[in-house]
Amino acid sequence: MINHKKHIDFMHRCIELALNGHGNVEPNPMVGAVVVCDGEIIGEGYHKIYGEAHAEVNAINSVKDKSLLKKSTLYVNLEPCSHHGKTPPCSEFIVSNKIPNVVIGSIDSNIEVAGKGIQFLEKNGVNVITGVLEKESIYLNRRFFTFHEKKRPYVILKLAQSLDGFIDVIRLNTEQKGTWLTNETCRALVHKWRAEEASILIGKQTAILDNPALNIRSWSGKNPLRIVIDKEADLQNNLKVFDQSSPTICYTGKKKSSLKNLDFVDIDFKKNVIELILNDLYKRNILSVIVEGGAETIAHFHQLNLWDEARIFIGNRILKNGVKCPPMLGKTITTTDIGDSKLVYSENNF
Repeated sequence: MINHKKHIDFMHRCIELALNGHGNVEPNPMVGAVVVCDGEIIGEGYHKIYGEAHAEVNAINSVKDKSLLKKSTLYVNLEPCSHHGKTPPCSEFIVSNKIPNVVIGSIDSNIEVAGKGIQFLEKNGVNVITGVLEKESIYLNRRFFTFHEKKRPYVILKLAQSLDGFIDVIRLNTEQKGTWLTNETCRALVHKWRAEEASILIGKQTAILDNPALNIRSWSGKNPLRIVIDKEADLQNNLKVFDQSSPTICYTGKKKSSLKNLDFVDIDFKKNVIELILNDLYKRNILSVIVEGGAETIAHFHQLNLWDEARIFIGNRILKNGVKCPPMLGKTITTTDIGDSKLVYSENNF
């Protein structure tokens, strides 16, 4: 077998490959795999698109000389699946190709797998090593692990504030334009984030005052599921979020007929609305959600401790007065300069 340093190097490569699937494989996890023979990579692959072949299959199929497989080691950042889903079980494919050694980053917490893939491999004579770069492998798929362990989507809070802590001027009507606090690079980055996550959520006031499209005009990829909260179900039909151009959910307190790409969901606003929404999104297999506003909606998620990341842009403008940015706690991970703005990234005890 290969020494521990090499295990780490090859697992780093798995994680690097896995990231290529970000935004395209959900609700599946991001997975990369490499096949190693005599200390050299002879095949590699990653899970590219949900419903298509998994990383292990792509890596094994990429090996030109299949006779080398019987003396090779397969590295993969997540436990190979053992159940029939959109594709056959990867653990069976590994065994059928007579690969004698498998090195795994982290065990899959999905109840359909959860150690069963490892058990199948070992039962069929495969030597299995687990826990190589385990922390990094879990962090890579933090959305997936949060979804299966907490039974809710991974929640990202996103907002922008002025240097003196305001997110906007006070607007009394839709004629008053919002205050742009950052720059075009930050805007493009936000659209990139939207393409990487499963859904995006706003409150009623944001829908009224900003009339956002919640799409990825400044990036390539697929639009996220759009979500708006409208207790009274009286938002105007001509809002961009209701244009039926992409799947949209509106959570209301009144019954309303759904339309193509526009689903009105009646929930009880006397209960914990945020929990009800997250529960419904979990049932819909939505892995992650970006909460983009407004201040009150973001504050609700934060106060209920139902959030995982906060991404806060700080522009270079001073407003002196306006809508105060809700207090954001959590562990600051990075602070990055983006032109004349900053991006503060924090986490909630992941």
